[in-house]
Order: sequence, then structure tokens, then C-alpha cells
Amino acid sequence: MIFAAFFQALGQLGDRRFRRVVFLGVLLALALLFGIYALFLQAIWWLSPDSIELPVIGTVSGVQSLLGWASLFFMLGLSVFLMVPVASAFTGLFLEDVADAVEDRHYPALPPATPLSLAEGLRQSVNFLGLVIAVNVGALLLYPFVGPGIPFVFWAVNGFLLGREYFSLVAQRRLPLTEVRAMRRRNRWALWAAGTLMAVPLSVPILNLVIPVLGVATFTHLFHRLALAGR
Repeated sequence: MIFAAFFQALGQLGDRRFRRVVFLGVLLALALLFGIYALFLQAIWWLSPDSIELPVIGTVSGVQSLLGWASLFFMLGLSVFLMVPVASAFTGLFLEDVADAVEDRHYPALPPATPLSLAEGLRQSVNFLGLVIAVNVGALLLYPFVGPGIPFVFWAVNGFLLGREYFSLVAQRRLPLTEVRAMRRRNRWALWAAGTLMAVPLSVPILNLVIPVLGVATFTHLFHRLALAGR
């Protein structure tokens, strides 16, 4: 069931609405990172002197320029780690479009879903980003003790989070929250396994940027398959 849902989602990856969500998520993430860098650079110009006096050497000028170039390389390195979670958070604002695209193509007989409000979508995206960061920081404490098992810890932890979040996002469009939670509990192992399948490509640069879209598409199929099976 999980692999069937995954390959159905993969087959729709070229959908125009899928590409739009990926593009918007990456574009907004780049804009945010650029804005953060601009503020950081401005703070350097405000708080640092242009020249300093050093013993023996004497006056050293161009300090602001040196710090500015150093901050550029620092932000480029930091963006490698921030790009994926930030892009995922922004992509989360548009993931309902992905679920709609899947249902329009594969489940056209369904009645219209109840869309999440912009405020609710934003709240869920921010909460999920905070949860991912917090749990992964906690997992860092385990890494020294697991040695070569680090990738498996990463996949298991993020697989649990992705399974929980993506299923909830899809199911809330069709069911009340109490039923979503009950359905999530009944199928927790299947959702964890499906989330882990999504977490594995998170280790692959570039590919990890499409995982939010592919994940929601997969869980849309999985939700309808589980509902059809009475689970």
C-alpha cells in the first residue's frame, strides 16, 4: 500500500501545480535567507569600526569590509543547513494545492474538501518547523552513541515527524480532528514507515527540496487507501 501510494505520487511529479509549489517554497526561502543576510550585514556596519589599533602592528583599516566578506561565506555555509527546513516551512503554506491536484486527477468523484485557512496553514507550518528543529537537536545528543547508525536515527526520527504531519494535513481536509487523531493512532506504524520512506531522500541535496510535495502526494493516496480499507 505504501509503495503503491509512493509510485502514484512520483508519477505525478511533473504536474504544473506540483512544480509551482516547489518553486514558491524555494523562492520564498531564498528571499528570507537573503533578507536575514542583509540585516546581518547592516548590523556589522553599525556595530563594527572601520579601523582598529593593534599592538605592534598599528592601525588596521578595512575591518568592516573584512567582516562583510567573512559574513558572506558564513551565511553561504549556514544556508546549506537552513535551506531545506526553511523551504519546507514555506512549501507547507501551499501543500493543500498538492492534495487538490492529486484528488482532481485520481479521485475526481470526491466532494470538495474543506480547505485549511491561511492562518491555520501558517500555524501548522511554523509548529512543524519548530518541532523538526527541536527533535533533530535532541537527536544530536544520541549521535555520539550510535556511530554508524546515525543515518538510521535521522531517518527514524524524521520519518515519525513527516508521517504524523503529512497525514494530519491531508486527513484534516476530509475528517474532524478527533477522527484524524484516532485514524492516526490506528495506523501509526504504517504512517511511520511511509514517513521514513520520505525521510531517506532528505539526505540527498536538491532532491530534498521536492520531498514536501512528494510526501503530501503520497499521504493523500495513503489516506484514501486506508479509508477505503476501513482503517
